[in-house]
Amino acid sequence: MLRKIFGSSKKQPVDIDIDKEKLPRHIAVIMDGNGRWAKGQGLLRTAGHAAGVKTLKRILISADDMGIEALTVYAFSTENWKRPKAEVDFLLSLFSEYLAKELAEMHERGAQVKFIGDRTGFSEKLQQEMARAESLTENNTGIRFTIAANYGGRDEILRAAKLLAKDTNADIDSLTEADFEKYLDTFGAPPVDLVIRTSGEMRLSNFLLWQAAYAEFWYTNTPWPDFNEREFIEAIKEFAARNRRFGGV
Repeated sequence: MLRKIFGSSKKQPVDIDIDKEKLPRHIAVIMDGNGRWAKGQGLLRTAGHAAGVKTLKRILISADDMGIEALTVYAFSTENWKRPKAEVDFLLSLFSEYLAKELAEMHERGAQVKFIGDRTGFSEKLQQEMARAESLTENNTGIRFTIAANYGGRDEILRAAKLLAKDTNADIDSLTEADFEKYLDTFGAPPVDLVIRTSGEMRLSNFLLWQAAYAEFWYTNTPWPDFNEREFIEAIKEFAARNRRFGGV
């Protein structure tokens, strides 16, 4: 559990020598390379996913301690169903185990747990566990920790458009981007400022297509299980040094 791994579930403020005004409000992470890491260690791919969960715990704690407002991680995409059934079953089992073991500690830290994606593809038991986690933490005021599960950016936008079409009170002619965002899974979260992707891949892979429209990107060759707080801080420092013009000059 979080307390066992980190020594305490209490928040410990971290000074990373960056102007707080320059910190990203919302960081999104594509946790890539678990399977390749395991293969390089002579292990089964499932061992890589188990190791990746430990990394996620460390990064979540680090982000919370630094005062990051929101952290969204790509846990399971709409395309991941194409993987071998044994691997998919392990991922879903690991997901359920993670919630069961860590929810109390996340709640104690004040984290607000959210899920985005089409959860109807999961078992009734897992859906209930997700709903329980959201209900338990909905009034927390700490970091907004969002887990993208059975998620795809295109799927999200399509589902939002369908919801909009069904909303008889929607004024299509005067619709704004802010209005449309109300139908997205991430409604209420700030736009993504920084996208981190591990293991050397340099693509968005259908992740937060709308939300990351003006995000900064940071890539590393390090596979997710080996990603650590030092690299996480390095990414944030590089973000803080960039000049974000949002289409201006």
